[in-house]
Amino acid sequence: MKLVITMSRRFGTGASVIAKELSERLDIPVYDKAYIERKLYEHEYESEAEAIRKLARKPCIILGRCASDILKDQRNVLNIFVCASMEDRIQRIMKLESLTYEDAKEKVEKSDEERAVYYHEHTGKAWGDVNDYHMILDTSELGVDNCANILMQYFERLEYI
Repeated sequence: MKLVITMSRRFGTGASVIAKELSERLDIPVYDKAYIERKLYEHEYESEAEAIRKLARKPCIILGRCASDILKDQRNVLNIFVCASMEDRIQRIMKLESLTYEDAKEKVEKSDEERAVYYHEHTGKAWGDVNDYHMILDTSELGVDNCANILMQYFERLEYI
């Protein structure tokens, strides 16, 4: 498999769970903000874009970091956007972080705003525009646990794996 998966997501959708499941099933690494920032701090890369381009030389999953835009001209990249209803996201964050409804709602809204600003600053585009992704997964409708299965079936059908 020579596939690189970029996974953009709204906060609280369960995308990191999906990425972890795919990583285990496909035996490929997941790179997220913390990993990339650590490598920048260690001076292994000069920029996030350079890090993403070099990491994408091998099969992997890259969470966020505008990877879908940075890798838009590469043929072996599948760009996925993971979304869910606001209510489901709030409930998920309440459980994961033991927050009140209001605190979880505030955290979800703040994270979405920060991600939208970050994406626009780095790409000049609107975050979450359906035209930037090959596939959109709604975990409210599909369920977090089903999304990895859906993607695996898709990869098998297209003979990526």
